Amino acid sequence: MSERKKALLIISVFLAAYYVPVEAARVQGAILEAFLMLQDYAQKHVLTCLIPAFFIAGAIGVFISQSAVLKYLGSKASRVVAYSVASVSGTVLAVCSCTVLPLFAGIYGRGAGIGPATAFLYSGPAINILAIVLTAKVLGPELGIARAVGAIIFAIAIGLLMAFTFRKEEEERQSAFAEMPEDPPSRPLWKNSVYLAAMVAVLVFGAWGKPAEPVGWAMAIFSVKWYVAGAALLATLGMVWAWFSKDECEEWLDATWGFAKQILPLLFVGVLVAGLLLGMPGRDAGLIPGSWVAELVGGNSLGANLFASFAGALMYFATLTEVPILQGLLGSGMGSGPALSLLLAGPALSLPNMLVIRSVLGTKKTLAFVAYVIILSATAGMIFGTFFPELQITGAMPQ
Repeated sequence: MSERKKALLIISVFLAAYYVPVEAARVQGAILEAFLMLQDYAQKHVLTCLIPAFFIAGAIGVFISQSAVLKYLGSKASRVVAYSVASVSGTVLAVCSCTVLPLFAGIYGRGAGIGPATAFLYSGPAINILAIVLTAKVLGPELGIARAVGAIIFAIAIGLLMAFTFRKEEEERQSAFAEMPEDPPSRPLWKNSVYLAAMVAVLVFGAWGKPAEPVGWAMAIFSVKWYVAGAALLATLGMVWAWFSKDECEEWLDATWGFAKQILPLLFVGVLVAGLLLGMPGRDAGLIPGSWVAELVGGNSLGANLFASFAGALMYFATLTEVPILQGLLGSGMGSGPALSLLLAGPALSLPNMLVIRSVLGTKKTLAFVAYVIILSATAGMIFGTFFPELQITGAMPQ
C-alpha cells in the first residue's frame, strides 16, 4: 500500500469516528448487525465450506498437472469442452459466492484461461440445483426456469466477454505458462482424481443445507450428509497417508495456508461492511433501510432492473437465502423483472466476493467482471418482466 493510500485510510477512519452519529439507534443497530452477520458467516460457512475449499484449492495448485489445466481450461483448449465444464459446475458444487473463490483462485493460478475461469466463478454459486428448484416452487416455475437458463447462458457469455476483453493480456499470461517447465507427475492421474473427488464430496455433503420440505431426495441426502462427508474425509486421509510423501503434504499445507491468508481477511472485512450497510438477510437493520430498496425495484424500468442487479451484487446471500428474501421483496411491490435481475446477479456476487476477486484478477478485470454480471442481469430482467409482468408466488416457504 502506498503512503498516499495509507494517509487516505487514516483520514477516512478519523472522519468516520468524528462524524458518524453512533448515538443513533439505526447506527447502533447496524454496527451490531455487522458483527451478527460475521458470526453467522463464521458459524455456517467457514468450517464446512471454506476450509474444505481451501484444501481443494491447495491440492489443485500442487498436485494437478499444469499441462492438464492448460489442455482443458487454457486459452488453446476446446471452447466447447472448457465452457461446458465451467458453466455447469454449480450443479455439482452448490456453493456460495465466497466458497467458490479458493477454487477459482486455484484453477486460475494453475493456468486456466480467464474465460473458463470466470465462467466457473459465476456458475459455481449461480447454478445451484437446490436453489433453482426452490425458486420454481416458491416464486413460480417461470422465474425458476428463467433463473436456470439465464445462469447457464450468462456463465458462458461472461467467460467469452472476459476472454475477448482481455485477449492481449491473456495471450501474454498463457505464453508465460507455456514456457514454464513441467515436472513429471509423481503418481497416476487417476489417483489425483480420486483424491480430489473425495475432498469435493466432503465439501458438497458437509455444506448441504436442510431443504425446505422434509421429504424427497434432497432431504434424503441431508439425513445422511455427515455419514457421507465423514466417510469421504476418512478416505481422503487414507489416500494422503498411503500415496503422499511428507514433503508433498507440507507443500500442500503451505499452498492451502497461502489461499487462506489471502482470502479470509478480505472476506471477513467484506462481510462486516455488507452487514453494516444492509444488515442480515431478511432483516431491515442495516444503515440502508430495506424500504428504500423495495421502492426502487418496483415496475420493470431500466433503472429498477439496474438497481436490483447492482444491489444484489453488493448483498451477501448464503446458499438458498435469496429465495425468502425475494419473496419478501415481491410482497413489498418488487417487479418480476428486477426479481430475476437480483437472482442472476446476487448469488454470484457480493461485496466480500469482489474484494477477493480483485486480489486475484486486479482492479480492471474485477470491474469488468462485475459490470458484465450487472448489465446482463438487468437486461435479462427487463426481457423477463416484459413477458411475465405478474408472478404467482405461494405466499409462504414450504414447510
